[in-house]
Amino acid sequence: MTLSNLKMSRRIRRTPFTDKVEWHGVTGFTVVNHTLLPKSFQNTVEEDYWHLRDKVQIWDVGCQRQVQISGPDAKKLVQWITPRDLTRAIPGKCLYVPLITEDAGFINDPVLLKLSESKYWLSIADSDVLLWVRGLALGAKLKVEIIEPDVWPLAIQGPKAVHVMAEVFGSRVRDIKFFNFDWFDFEDSKQLIARSGYSKQGGFEIYLQGSKYGSRLWEKIFEAGIKYDIRPGSPNIIERIEAGLLSYGNEMTIQDNPLECGLDKYCDLSDQIEYIGKKKLHSIAKNGLTKRIRGVRFTGKPMAACSIPWPVMSKATNKTIGKITSGIYSPRLKMNIGLSMIQKDHWDPGTKVLVQTEHGKVINGEICSLPF
Repeated sequence: MTLSNLKMSRRIRRTPFTDKVEWHGVTGFTVVNHTLLPKSFQNTVEEDYWHLRDKVQIWDVGCQRQVQISGPDAKKLVQWITPRDLTRAIPGKCLYVPLITEDAGFINDPVLLKLSESKYWLSIADSDVLLWVRGLALGAKLKVEIIEPDVWPLAIQGPKAVHVMAEVFGSRVRDIKFFNFDWFDFEDSKQLIARSGYSKQGGFEIYLQGSKYGSRLWEKIFEAGIKYDIRPGSPNIIERIEAGLLSYGNEMTIQDNPLECGLDKYCDLSDQIEYIGKKKLHSIAKNGLTKRIRGVRFTGKPMAACSIPWPVMSKATNKTIGKITSGIYSPRLKMNIGLSMIQKDHWDPGTKVLVQTEHGKVINGEICSLPF
C-alpha cells in the first residue's frame, strides 16, 4: 500500500519525513495514531532484517506521538496512570510505563521521558492516550496542561548507528547511556536524543522539536550514513519477534493486563504508590493468571508475516489455547516463530502444540520462552 492507493485525508497525518521516505521509494504504509508509518521499501523483509543487524537504518517513526503533561500536578498525574513506581525517576531518563484502566486493562505502553519535575512526554503506541489523560485531569481537577507538541521521533537503528550520530552531533552522543537522553544542537535548535528504539540492535531516537527541521535533519543523517551503508527502513517484524518486543494492538489490547504480558517488574504491588487499577491488579496477582505471553516456534515452509491471527491448539486435546498475533519465518533461527497469549496449563516451554495457518494448514509447534 503506497500513497497512490491509500485514500488520504486530514484524518491521516503525514510526518515531517514523509516526503523523504517517498523520495526513497517507500512501497507500503500503515497508520498508527492517525499518522503514516512506512512499512516497506524496495528490499524484502529478510534483506532489511540482515541489513539492520549489520549496518544502520533511518526510520520515520513520527507516528510515535507525544503526549506532553506539564504543570504543578504533572508528577501526580503521571504516577496515577501507571503501576510503575516513578518516585526515583530523574530528568534525563526514559522509562517504559504500562498504562492501565481501573480494571487493569492495558491502555498503552509508552516510553516516558522526564524532562523536569513538572514536565513529561509520553511517547505512545497506537491508542488515544491524549484523550484519556485529559479526561482524568479534568475529572480530578488537576493543575496540568496536556497537549500534543510539535515533536516527531526519527529513529537511527543498527550497530553502526552510533558512528552516524557522532558524525552529525559530535562524539558526546556516544556517552548517552541506554534509556537515557540528552540535548544537542541542530542548526538553531536544541534537540532531544535518546539511546533507545524499537529494536535490539542498538541505536537512537531523535525527538525532533519543530517539523520545519524534518527534511534537513533527514538529509544530514543520510549524508553522514552513506559510508556506513545507511538505508531507509522501518521496525522489522522478524527482529522484533526474535527479541520478544511486544506490539500494542497486536500482542496486547485493553482486554489484557501487564502481568499477562510478562511485565511484572514494571508493576508495583506494594503499598508505596497509588495508581488507577491498583486494586484490580493486586487481585489478579493474588488469584493467579489465566494466560501469559509466550513464544511459539513451528515447522513447515517459511511463512510470510501473519496478518490474521493463527489459532494455536493443544496437541493433546486439539482445543484452542491461544492465537499467534505476530508471526513470520526467521532466517537466522531457520524456523517459523510467533508471539501468542497462551492459556494456563499450556504455557510451559516445551509444550507441544498445533498451529493453524491462514490457509487452514495445521502444523506442529512448541511453546518457548522469550526472547527466542
